[in-house]
Amino acid sequence: MQAQVYDANDLKGTKYVEDQFYIAAGYNFLLDKPDIVVQRSLSYNLQAGFIKDLPLNARRNFALGIGLGYGVNSYYTNVEAQETAEGVVYALSNREGFRRSNIETHALELPFELRWRTSTATEYKFWRVYAGFKLAYAFVKRSKIVSDGFVNGFDNSDIQNLQYGLMLNFGFNTWNIHAYYALNPLLEDNVSLSNGTPFEMRTLRVGLIFYIL
Repeated sequence: MQAQVYDANDLKGTKYVEDQFYIAAGYNFLLDKPDIVVQRSLSYNLQAGFIKDLPLNARRNFALGIGLGYGVNSYYTNVEAQETAEGVVYALSNREGFRRSNIETHALELPFELRWRTSTATEYKFWRVYAGFKLAYAFVKRSKIVSDGFVNGFDNSDIQNLQYGLMLNFGFNTWNIHAYYALNPLLEDNVSLSNGTPFEMRTLRVGLIFYIL
């Protein structure tokens, strides 16, 4: 959808902007993890935000997008994280009645996009390809274990504060694919499982993104 801004000096009335609000949902795939680490349940992503659309040409179908958003991510695996006096210990779960173990983050996000579309001042259905970079600061970083009769959650300092990666959004009209590839690991360097296996994970996110206004 489009928000049109009419200028009295612009007889054609074509000074419009595109896709300034967005909401998205997706699935987080964990890459580069040890083979013994298995994803479980639904490792989801939810995000919403505002992007300032800055057209770069007279037709206004090529633009720069600079935004601010909020993202929630959850990553479910068979690895338990437990807080100890020596730090956080990670081990494969063998707990009786084990249900789920997850890492959850809440982050402020700064997307930067180069935007191409087939829109005009009067065309509300069009193709779009938006590619760029996203920087995120995680202000909530938690690990949690849930099993029969036992629940343990804590703030996990091993989760990276600063997360960044490449993104691509493309599609037609309402339905658009969102993809994000993290350029840095989810956890800090030198994190290992209790058996000494390096515990590294990187996020590949795939889902749907919807634009408003």
